Amino acid sequence: MKPSVILYKKLADDLRARLDEHFTVTEIDGLTPENLDVYADAFRTAEGLIGSSQKVDADLLAKMPKLRACSTISVGYDQFDVDALNQRGIVLMHTPTVLTETVADTMMALVLASARRVTELDAWVKAGQWKKSIGPQQFGVDVHHKTIGILGMGRIGMALAQRAHFGFGMKVLYNARKAHQEAEERFSARGCDLETLLKESDFVCISLPLTEQTHHMIGADQLKLMKPDAILINAGRGPVVDESALIAALKAGTLHAAGLDVFEQEPVAADSELLKLPNVVTLPHIGSATHETRYGMMQDAVENLIAALEGNVRKNCVNPQVVK
Repeated sequence: MKPSVILYKKLADDLRARLDEHFTVTEIDGLTPENLDVYADAFRTAEGLIGSSQKVDADLLAKMPKLRACSTISVGYDQFDVDALNQRGIVLMHTPTVLTETVADTMMALVLASARRVTELDAWVKAGQWKKSIGPQQFGVDVHHKTIGILGMGRIGMALAQRAHFGFGMKVLYNARKAHQEAEERFSARGCDLETLLKESDFVCISLPLTEQTHHMIGADQLKLMKPDAILINAGRGPVVDESALIAALKAGTLHAAGLDVFEQEPVAADSELLKLPNVVTLPHIGSATHETRYGMMQDAVENLIAALEGNVRKNCVNPQVVK
């Protein structure tokens, strides 16, 4: 008999067929209380869980006594109670590699859009304001040969450093838990403490997961260290930045601009002050949102679940210590 799994995010047809080859699949539209009630029997017998952007906590796990593996269609896994999974010996799989280049593209796009005021001036032109040759009021700032400071020199940080160094001749600073020899050799990157990075960088780019250590890592005190003409880019996790402090700095003019793909609360509230500031580029968490990359993430997640339930885990595991 095939293992039973719960699918809570729609897959491409061929990937759904791949899942069906290996499992008895119950597809639902999200982990809502209503679905947990309606499909209670399926949850009780499910050995696998696959989807994304839904909370998987101890309460849900209590309804799934046979669960052996979770597969998230994402690199981030802050929606999962990893401690609760570990206590139950449940494997958690994610998709850390396939989205690297696409997210780095998005971060570089935010750097360029913020520096050259792309979205602001696009709206200005479309509003019919371009009636004569532009002046200093519409000028932006250069990107090439500036200093980029990268918080988190993982796969995405490395891909961003490559674009910045080779594409734009930028000086690369980075802050990470340990020295990154490859970054230093390939990009002449310099590892430094957070204070130094914030003081010296023209662009501070965040590519960090959300943990207890990174929550509000960038707050009022940190923002005060940045140059008044510096730009903050966040495509990691929203709560790494204290949004209230960021708004205050942008309003006060102590920070030049920001480019954000992530927010403390998502979707961002329609009345957020961030949406009213012309020097903030806001995106709806599109870091990996291309057709090609999202398909690749779904494909990886399906293969991850197959590997986990067949006892063949070799990569992409968040908590390998529970693998039997």
